Amino acid sequence: MDLVKTFFDVEHECAGSKARTGVLHLPHGDVRTPVFMPVGTKGTVKAVSKDELEEIGFEIILANTYHLYLRPGEDLVGEAGGLHGFTKWNRNFLTDSGGFQVFSLSSLRKIHDDGVTFRSDIDGSKHFFTPEKVVQIQTKLNSDIQMQLDVCTGYGVERKEAERALEITSAWTKRAMAEWNVQKENGYRGTLFPIVQGNFFDDLRKRSAEFVSSLDTPGFAIGGLSVGEPPEIYREKLSYTMNFVDRKKPCYVMGIGTPEYIFDAVENGVDMFDCVLPTRVARHGLYFTHRGMLSIKQKRFERDFGPVDTECNCKVCRTYSRAYLRHIFREQEILSSMLASYHNLYFLNNMLLDIRRSINEDKFPIFKEEFLKQFKSNEV
Repeated sequence: MDLVKTFFDVEHECAGSKARTGVLHLPHGDVRTPVFMPVGTKGTVKAVSKDELEEIGFEIILANTYHLYLRPGEDLVGEAGGLHGFTKWNRNFLTDSGGFQVFSLSSLRKIHDDGVTFRSDIDGSKHFFTPEKVVQIQTKLNSDIQMQLDVCTGYGVERKEAERALEITSAWTKRAMAEWNVQKENGYRGTLFPIVQGNFFDDLRKRSAEFVSSLDTPGFAIGGLSVGEPPEIYREKLSYTMNFVDRKKPCYVMGIGTPEYIFDAVENGVDMFDCVLPTRVARHGLYFTHRGMLSIKQKRFERDFGPVDTECNCKVCRTYSRAYLRHIFREQEILSSMLASYHNLYFLNNMLLDIRRSINEDKFPIFKEEFLKQFKSNEV
Protein backbone atom coordinates (compact mmCIF):
# COMPACT_ATOMS: atom_id res chain seq x y z
CA MET A 1 0.00 0.00 0.00
CA ASP A 2 1.27 3.49 -0.90
CA LEU A 3 1.09 5.36 2.42
CA VAL A 4 1.27 8.77 0.78
CA LYS A 5 -1.60 8.14 -1.68
CA THR A 6 -3.90 6.93 1.10
CA PHE A 7 -2.88 9.83 3.37
CA PHE A 8 -2.69 12.94 1.17
CA ASP A 9 -4.23 14.13 -2.07
CA VAL A 10 -2.93 17.18 -3.90
CA GLU A 11 -5.96 18.93 -5.40
CA HIS A 12 -4.45 21.85 -7.28
CA GLU A 13 -1.00 23.36 -7.84
CA CYS A 14 -1.02 27.09 -8.42
CA ALA A 15 0.44 28.45 -11.63
CA GLY A 16 3.24 30.87 -10.80
CA SER A 17 4.29 29.42 -7.42
CA LYS A 18 4.71 26.17 -5.51
CA ALA A 19 1.51 26.85 -3.55
CA ARG A 20 -0.98 24.00 -3.59
CA THR A 21 -4.23 22.82 -2.07
CA GLY A 22 -4.83 19.31 -0.84
CA VAL A 23 -6.61 17.02 1.61
CA LEU A 24 -5.13 15.04 4.49
CA HIS A 25 -7.06 11.84 5.24
CA LEU A 26 -6.80 11.36 9.00
CA PRO A 27 -8.52 9.05 11.50
CA HIS A 28 -10.83 11.81 12.77
CA GLY A 29 -11.79 13.32 9.44
CA ASP A 30 -10.31 14.99 6.40
CA VAL A 31 -8.23 18.15 6.77
CA ARG A 32 -8.06 20.64 3.91
CA THR A 33 -4.69 22.22 3.24
CA PRO A 34 -2.92 24.62 3.50
CA VAL A 35 -4.01 24.59 7.13
CA PHE A 36 -3.23 26.60 10.25
CA MET A 37 -3.44 24.56 13.45
CA PRO A 38 -4.33 26.33 16.71
CA VAL A 39 -2.12 25.32 19.61
CA GLY A 40 -3.81 23.59 22.54
CA THR A 41 -0.61 22.84 24.42
CA LYS A 42 -2.16 21.17 27.45
CA GLY A 43 -5.23 19.83 25.70
CA THR A 44 -6.99 23.16 25.43
CA VAL A 45 -6.60 26.17 23.16
CA LYS A 46 -6.33 28.99 25.67
CA ALA A 47 -9.56 30.95 26.22
CA VAL A 48 -11.41 29.16 23.39
CA SER A 49 -13.81 26.22 23.76
CA LYS A 50 -13.85 23.18 21.48
CA ASP A 51 -17.31 24.23 20.29
CA GLU A 52 -15.97 27.61 19.20
CA LEU A 53 -13.08 25.95 17.36
CA GLU A 54 -15.60 23.81 15.49
CA GLU A 55 -17.74 26.90 14.85
CA ILE A 56 -14.78 28.69 13.28
CA GLY A 57 -14.12 25.62 11.13
CA PHE A 58 -10.87 24.11 12.38
CA GLU A 59 -10.30 20.47 11.50
CA ILE A 60 -7.09 19.85 13.46
CA ILE A 61 -5.42 21.32 16.54
CA LEU A 62 -2.06 20.76 18.21
CA ALA A 63 -1.29 19.48 21.70
CA ASN A 64 2.06 18.98 23.39
CA THR A 65 3.51 15.70 24.58
CA TYR A 66 5.91 17.25 27.10
CA HIS A 67 3.22 19.11 29.01
CA LEU A 68 0.60 16.35 28.87
CA TYR A 69 3.19 13.80 30.01
CA LEU A 70 3.96 15.91 33.08
CA ARG A 71 0.31 16.66 33.83
CA PRO A 72 -2.12 14.88 33.85
CA GLY A 73 -0.02 12.01 32.43
CA GLU A 74 -0.51 9.90 29.33
CA ASP A 75 -1.97 6.97 31.27
CA LEU A 76 -4.85 9.06 32.57
CA VAL A 77 -5.50 10.52 29.11
CA GLY A 78 -5.38 6.99 27.68
CA GLU A 79 -7.95 5.77 30.20
CA ALA A 80 -10.27 8.57 29.08
CA GLY A 81 -10.09 7.40 25.47
CA GLY A 82 -7.05 9.39 24.37
CA LEU A 83 -7.10 13.12 23.75
CA HIS A 84 -10.39 12.90 21.87
CA GLY A 85 -12.18 11.19 24.73
CA PHE A 86 -10.50 13.35 27.36
CA THR A 87 -11.15 16.73 25.71
CA LYS A 88 -14.25 15.81 23.65
CA TRP A 89 -12.64 17.41 20.60
CA ASN A 90 -13.65 14.84 18.02
CA ARG A 91 -11.64 16.19 15.13
CA ASN A 92 -7.90 15.65 14.68
CA PHE A 93 -4.94 16.14 17.00
CA LEU A 94 -1.32 16.62 16.03
CA THR A 95 1.04 16.26 18.97
CA ASP A 96 4.47 17.81 19.21
CA SER A 97 7.10 15.47 20.60
CA GLY A 98 8.28 17.81 23.33
CA GLY A 99 11.61 18.32 21.58
CA PHE A 100 11.13 22.07 21.30
CA GLN A 101 10.18 22.38 24.98
CA VAL A 102 13.35 20.50 25.91
CA PHE A 103 15.26 22.93 23.65
CA SER A 104 13.62 26.02 25.17
CA LEU A 105 14.26 24.74 28.72
CA SER A 106 17.92 24.03 27.97
CA SER A 107 19.03 24.82 31.52
CA LEU A 108 16.94 21.88 32.71
CA ARG A 109 18.08 19.19 30.24
CA LYS A 110 20.99 17.07 29.08
CA ILE A 111 21.09 15.29 25.71
CA HIS A 112 22.61 11.81 25.36
CA ASP A 113 22.78 9.40 22.43
CA ASP A 114 20.06 7.32 24.08
CA GLY A 115 17.68 10.18 24.81
CA VAL A 116 17.30 13.35 26.83
CA THR A 117 17.29 13.82 30.59
CA PHE A 118 15.30 16.82 31.79
CA ARG A 119 13.77 18.30 34.88
CA SER A 120 10.12 19.22 35.07
CA ASP A 121 9.41 22.94 34.86
CA ILE A 122 6.59 22.28 37.34
CA ASP A 123 8.32 20.64 40.30
CA GLY A 124 11.92 19.98 39.25
CA SER A 125 11.46 16.18 39.14
CA LYS A 126 13.84 14.28 36.86
CA HIS A 127 12.65 12.51 33.69
CA PHE A 128 14.10 10.72 30.68
CA PHE A 129 12.71 10.77 27.13
CA THR A 130 13.81 8.33 24.46
CA PRO A 131 12.50 8.33 20.86
CA GLU A 132 10.65 5.10 21.64
CA LYS A 133 9.07 6.42 24.83
CA VAL A 134 7.85 9.56 23.08
CA VAL A 135 6.14 7.41 20.41
CA GLN A 136 4.57 5.31 23.16
CA ILE A 137 3.30 8.39 24.99
CA GLN A 138 1.76 9.84 21.85
CA THR A 139 0.16 6.50 21.04
CA LYS A 140 -1.57 6.58 24.43
CA LEU A 141 -2.68 10.13 23.64
CA ASN A 142 -4.05 8.64 20.37
CA SER A 143 -2.54 11.39 18.24
CA ASP A 144 -3.69 11.46 14.64
CA ILE A 145 -0.24 12.80 13.70
CA GLN A 146 2.68 12.48 16.09
CA MET A 147 6.14 13.98 15.83
CA GLN A 148 9.46 12.27 16.42
CA LEU A 149 11.71 13.34 19.28
CA ASP A 150 14.36 15.63 17.80
CA VAL A 151 17.13 17.99 18.87
CA CYS A 152 16.41 21.59 17.94
CA THR A 153 19.24 24.15 17.90
CA GLY A 154 18.93 27.92 18.00
CA TYR A 155 20.04 30.57 15.56
CA GLY A 156 23.76 31.33 15.72
CA VAL A 157 25.10 28.06 17.15
CA GLU A 158 28.44 26.73 15.95
CA ARG A 159 28.53 24.17 13.14
CA LYS A 160 29.87 21.43 15.41
CA GLU A 161 26.83 21.70 17.68
CA ALA A 162 24.43 21.77 14.72
CA GLU A 163 26.07 18.73 13.13
CA ARG A 164 25.95 16.75 16.37
CA ALA A 165 22.28 17.66 16.86
CA LEU A 166 21.49 16.47 13.34
CA GLU A 167 23.31 13.17 13.87
CA ILE A 168 21.32 12.50 17.02
CA THR A 169 18.03 13.55 15.42
CA SER A 170 18.60 11.27 12.42
CA ALA A 171 19.42 8.31 14.65
CA TRP A 172 16.34 9.03 16.75
CA THR A 173 14.23 9.17 13.57
CA LYS A 174 15.03 5.53 12.77
CA ARG A 175 14.32 4.44 16.34
CA ALA A 176 11.02 6.36 16.40
CA MET A 177 9.96 4.77 13.12
CA ALA A 178 10.70 1.28 14.42
CA GLU A 179 8.57 1.89 17.51
CA TRP A 180 5.79 3.47 15.41
CA ASN A 181 5.65 0.31 13.29
CA VAL A 182 5.30 -1.76 16.46
CA GLN A 183 2.44 0.43 17.63
CA LYS A 184 0.72 0.15 14.23
CA GLU A 185 0.84 -3.64 14.53
CA ASN A 186 -0.94 -3.23 17.87
CA GLY A 187 -3.77 -1.23 16.28
CA TYR A 188 -2.57 2.37 16.44
CA ARG A 189 -4.02 4.32 13.49
CA GLY A 190 -2.05 7.57 13.73
CA THR A 191 0.99 8.48 11.69
CA LEU A 192 4.51 9.63 12.51
CA PHE A 193 6.23 12.66 10.96
CA PRO A 194 10.04 12.79 10.96
CA ILE A 195 11.63 16.24 11.23
CA VAL A 196 14.18 18.00 9.02
CA GLN A 197 16.89 19.75 11.06
CA GLY A 198 20.37 21.07 10.22
CA ASN A 199 20.20 24.52 11.76
CA PHE A 200 21.13 27.23 9.21
CA PHE A 201 23.89 25.34 7.40
CA ASP A 202 22.85 24.59 3.82
CA ASP A 203 24.66 21.28 3.47
CA LEU A 204 23.22 20.00 6.76
CA ARG A 205 19.69 21.03 5.84
CA LYS A 206 20.08 19.39 2.41
CA ARG A 207 21.38 16.19 4.01
CA SER A 208 18.53 16.11 6.50
CA ALA A 209 15.82 16.91 3.91
CA GLU A 210 17.01 14.15 1.59
CA PHE A 211 17.23 11.66 4.45
CA VAL A 212 13.74 12.47 5.75
CA SER A 213 12.27 12.37 2.23
CA SER A 214 13.69 8.88 1.70
CA LEU A 215 11.81 7.44 4.67
CA ASP A 216 8.61 5.41 4.45
CA THR A 217 6.39 7.90 6.26
CA PRO A 218 3.31 9.64 4.82
CA GLY A 219 4.50 13.17 5.67
CA PHE A 220 7.28 15.14 7.32
CA ALA A 221 8.03 18.37 9.17
CA ILE A 222 10.64 21.08 8.78
CA GLY A 223 12.10 22.15 12.09
CA GLY A 224 14.79 24.55 13.16
CA LEU A 225 13.14 27.64 11.66
CA SER A 226 11.46 30.55 13.44
CA VAL A 227 13.91 30.10 16.33
CA GLY A 228 15.14 33.70 16.50
CA GLU A 229 16.59 34.22 13.02
CA PRO A 230 15.83 37.37 10.95
CA PRO A 231 12.83 37.06 8.59
CA GLU A 232 15.02 37.13 5.49
CA ILE A 233 17.04 34.17 6.81
CA TYR A 234 13.81 32.27 7.52
CA ARG A 235 12.64 32.82 3.95
CA GLU A 236 16.02 31.89 2.46
CA LYS A 237 16.49 28.67 4.43
CA LEU A 238 12.89 27.57 4.00
CA SER A 239 13.05 28.05 0.24
CA TYR A 240 16.41 26.26 0.07
CA THR A 241 15.23 23.31 2.16
CA MET A 242 12.11 22.82 0.05
CA ASN A 243 14.30 22.07 -2.97
CA PHE A 244 15.27 18.71 -1.44
CA VAL A 245 12.04 17.35 0.01
CA ASP A 246 9.57 14.84 -1.41
CA ARG A 247 6.83 16.99 -2.92
CA LYS A 248 4.37 14.10 -2.96
CA LYS A 249 4.19 14.22 0.84
CA PRO A 250 2.53 16.88 3.00
CA CYS A 251 4.99 19.30 4.56
CA TYR A 252 4.58 20.87 8.01
CA VAL A 253 6.65 23.87 9.09
CA MET A 254 6.63 24.12 12.85
CA GLY A 255 5.95 27.25 14.86
CA ILE A 256 4.86 29.95 12.39
CA GLY A 257 1.75 32.10 12.78
CA THR A 258 2.16 35.57 11.31
CA PRO A 259 0.53 36.33 7.95
CA GLU A 260 3.94 37.14 6.44
CA TYR A 261 5.49 33.82 7.50
CA ILE A 262 2.39 31.84 6.49
CA PHE A 263 2.29 33.37 3.01
CA ASP A 264 6.01 32.66 2.54
CA ALA A 265 5.47 29.06 3.63
CA VAL A 266 2.50 28.51 1.33
CA GLU A 267 4.40 30.05 -1.59
CA ASN A 268 7.11 27.43 -1.06
CA GLY A 269 4.64 24.53 -1.05
CA VAL A 270 4.18 24.10 2.71
CA ASP A 271 0.87 22.51 3.69
CA MET A 272 0.67 22.82 7.49
CA PHE A 273 1.76 25.24 10.22
CA ASP A 274 0.98 26.09 13.85
CA CYS A 275 1.74 28.79 16.39
CA VAL A 276 0.67 30.03 19.82
CA LEU A 277 0.82 33.61 18.53
CA PRO A 278 -2.89 34.36 17.85
CA THR A 279 -4.00 33.43 21.37
CA ARG A 280 -0.86 34.66 23.12
CA VAL A 281 -1.06 38.19 21.71
CA ALA A 282 -4.82 38.18 22.33
CA ARG A 283 -4.15 38.07 26.06
CA HIS A 284 -2.17 41.28 25.63
CA GLY A 285 -4.97 43.06 23.79
CA LEU A 286 -3.61 42.61 20.25
CA TYR A 287 -6.00 41.88 17.39
CA PHE A 288 -5.20 40.78 13.85
CA THR A 289 -6.92 42.98 11.27
CA HIS A 290 -6.74 43.26 7.49
CA ARG A 291 -4.85 46.53 7.97
CA GLY A 292 -2.33 45.35 10.55
CA MET A 293 -2.14 44.56 14.24
CA LEU A 294 -4.44 46.60 16.48
CA SER A 295 -3.60 47.25 20.12
CA ILE A 296 -6.96 47.67 21.81
CA LYS A 297 -5.41 49.31 24.88
CA GLN A 298 -4.81 52.60 23.03
CA LYS A 299 -6.76 55.62 24.30
CA ARG A 300 -7.87 56.55 20.77
CA PHE A 301 -10.35 53.66 20.94
CA GLU A 302 -12.05 54.95 24.11
CA ARG A 303 -15.05 56.27 22.16
CA ASP A 304 -14.66 54.22 18.99
CA PHE A 305 -17.92 52.33 18.57
CA GLY A 306 -16.93 50.59 15.35
CA PRO A 307 -15.78 46.97 15.03
CA VAL A 308 -12.20 45.80 15.42
CA ASP A 309 -12.02 45.00 11.70
CA THR A 310 -14.65 46.24 9.24
CA GLU A 311 -13.64 43.46 6.80
CA CYS A 312 -14.11 40.65 9.34
CA ASN A 313 -17.40 38.82 9.76
CA CYS A 314 -16.63 36.99 13.02
CA LYS A 315 -19.11 37.24 15.88
CA VAL A 316 -16.75 39.53 17.82
CA CYS A 317 -16.61 42.08 15.01
CA ARG A 318 -20.36 41.74 14.38
CA THR A 319 -21.22 42.29 18.04
CA TYR A 320 -18.70 44.36 19.99
CA SER A 321 -17.15 47.79 19.58
CA ARG A 322 -13.53 48.80 19.98
CA ALA A 323 -14.61 50.96 22.91
CA TYR A 324 -16.14 48.01 24.77
CA LEU A 325 -13.22 45.70 23.99
CA ARG A 326 -10.81 48.35 25.26
CA HIS A 327 -12.87 48.68 28.44
CA ILE A 328 -12.90 44.96 29.28
CA PHE A 329 -9.19 44.66 28.50
CA ARG A 330 -8.34 47.53 30.85
CA GLU A 331 -10.52 45.97 33.55
CA GLN A 332 -8.71 42.64 33.06
CA GLU A 333 -11.96 40.82 32.42
CA ILE A 334 -11.60 37.17 31.38
CA LEU A 335 -13.95 37.87 28.48
CA SER A 336 -11.29 40.08 26.90
CA SER A 337 -8.94 37.15 26.30
CA MET A 338 -11.83 34.99 25.11
CA LEU A 339 -13.07 37.45 22.50
CA ALA A 340 -9.62 38.47 21.26
CA SER A 341 -8.54 34.83 20.95
CA TYR A 342 -11.70 33.90 19.05
CA HIS A 343 -11.25 36.83 16.65
CA ASN A 344 -7.56 36.14 15.99
CA LEU A 345 -8.16 32.46 15.27
CA TYR A 346 -11.13 33.31 13.03
CA PHE A 347 -8.99 35.85 11.18
CA LEU A 348 -6.22 33.33 10.43
CA ASN A 349 -8.63 30.54 9.49
CA ASN A 350 -10.51 32.89 7.16
CA MET A 351 -7.19 34.02 5.67
CA LEU A 352 -6.39 30.37 4.91
CA LEU A 353 -9.80 29.91 3.28
CA ASP A 354 -8.99 32.86 1.02
CA ILE A 355 -5.50 31.49 0.36
CA ARG A 356 -6.92 28.13 -0.71
CA ARG A 357 -9.43 29.87 -2.97
CA SER A 358 -6.69 31.97 -4.58
CA ILE A 359 -4.56 28.87 -5.22
CA ASN A 360 -7.44 27.02 -6.85
CA GLU A 361 -8.02 30.04 -9.09
CA ASP A 362 -4.28 30.36 -9.92
CA LYS A 363 -4.25 33.81 -8.30
CA PHE A 364 -2.13 33.16 -5.20
CA PRO A 365 0.82 35.48 -6.08
CA ILE A 366 -1.58 38.36 -6.71
CA PHE A 367 -3.57 37.63 -3.55
CA LYS A 368 -0.40 37.44 -1.45
CA GLU A 369 0.83 40.79 -2.73
CA GLU A 370 -2.51 42.53 -2.19
CA PHE A 371 -3.15 41.01 1.25
CA LEU A 372 0.28 41.79 2.67
CA LYS A 373 0.33 45.29 1.20
CA GLN A 374 -2.86 46.06 3.08
CA PHE A 375 -1.78 44.20 6.22
CA LYS A 376 1.51 46.07 6.39
CA SER A 377 -0.16 49.46 5.90
CA ASN A 378 -0.97 49.57 9.64
CA GLU A 379 -3.96 51.81 8.93
CA VAL A 380 -5.91 50.50 11.91
